[in-house]
Amino acid sequence: MTLPGIVLIIITAVLCILIMAFIPTLMAVKRAAVSLSSLSDMIHSELKPVIHELTAVLAELKVVGGGVAEHTDDVKRFMTALGETGDNLHTINRSVGIVTGVLSTTSAWAVGAKVAGKYLFERYLKKRGGK
Repeated sequence: MTLPGIVLIIITAVLCILIMAFIPTLMAVKRAAVSLSSLSDMIHSELKPVIHELTAVLAELKVVGGGVAEHTDDVKRFMTALGETGDNLHTINRSVGIVTGVLSTTSAWAVGAKVAGKYLFERYLKKRGGK
């Protein structure tokens, strides 16, 4: 056997070994491609309804947000009226406190005047009765 014949036999043996190792790799790549294809189909079929539902939810959120924005002025007016009511109640409370103080002072003066009048009347009667 000549040298080129031996080299050809070695090359042929190496090619056979490479082909034997390459076939399982090709089969694994084919299975992965099929699996990837089925995954892509599943995602595509399930993603469309999810996107449709999300679009509907976003539309509802826009409606709700618009409703909230419309009633913001009403809430502001209500809060302003509530603040004014609190100020008015504070003023009324202060006025009632002043009136209560005046009535208390007046009643104290009335009691004092009554006692003083009674004392003076008794003294007057004693002076008159004593003469």
